[in-house]
Amino acid sequence: MDYRKFGNTGIEVSEIGFGCGDVGGLMVRGEPADQVRAVARAMELGINYFDTASRYGGGRSETNLGRVLKELSADVYVGTKYSLGESDPNDLKAGVIQSVEASLKRLGREQVDLIQLHDRISSQTDVTIRAIAVSDVLGEVREALEELKSQGKVRFYGMTGVGEPKGIHEVVASGLVSTVQTVYNLINASAGATAPTGFDMTDYDRVIDLAADKNVGIIVIRVLAAGALTGISERHPVAVPTVAPIGSGRDFQQDESRAREFAFLVDEGFAADMPEAAIRFALSNPGVSTVLVGYSSLDHLEKSVQYAAKGPLPAEALARLPQAWSTFVS
Repeated sequence: MDYRKFGNTGIEVSEIGFGCGDVGGLMVRGEPADQVRAVARAMELGINYFDTASRYGGGRSETNLGRVLKELSADVYVGTKYSLGESDPNDLKAGVIQSVEASLKRLGREQVDLIQLHDRISSQTDVTIRAIAVSDVLGEVREALEELKSQGKVRFYGMTGVGEPKGIHEVVASGLVSTVQTVYNLINASAGATAPTGFDMTDYDRVIDLAADKNVGIIVIRVLAAGALTGISERHPVAVPTVAPIGSGRDFQQDESRAREFAFLVDEGFAADMPEAAIRFALSNPGVSTVLVGYSSLDHLEKSVQYAAKGPLPAEALARLPQAWSTFVS
């Protein structure tokens, strides 16, 4: 396992992170013994960053991860996320604190290494749709985070970079966050590459470049576009049966269709299969700190680490990607 700089935290994280979300589902719906085996094996393979959230499985992911890490006496970095979806819109500071303290209780920890906003950035705050304005992130939310840090409950702040790209850029540029979770995959690579004119998906406007300039770490999410880039339509029993796209096409079927544009990566021997191509693509960007993969099984975990060990995609393969992206226009 190789390790990369994690923004301004002073931490070095494994290139592959352990995603504990709903999509893969292992840490939400998996058998307890399978969860223990997977986390133990992940640590053997060198994975040192585990990422969960208060909303995954209604808190089950945090509870399960906390139980497993305690059982294994694990010395790893843990990140979770807070949401203001159930908060009083007139007291966002209290909402952040309550959400984080509930997460710590479920995790059975006194502190997490990274606490991240899970709601989308918007021009206006509306907690009912989990939309938060930049002014509130840099205002009441910041105040809450600083209080939690002063109490020793959190070490570093991050955000999920979804919502309005202009606002995401503003928060990254503000110096508040040490990390950003970024949608970055073969279908929508706009976080790390210039989008073509008429691009019909969310244009993240090279936020990875901005993050690198500001010494902010990048945690890649949706590297497999919720399964559209696996080349396999059948979903694992513990995975969610259907997944709405984030930042990519209008629906999963469109994402699957667009994924076929990258079949040449496998057909011409640049990668053994599409998951390998997708993971190695993300790791080809030096601004990326870690790629989160959501696991359904031990096999998914083993393969993700094997793919990363092969290094970035060849320059010849990367040079041909813009041709495919040029077709993703309205």
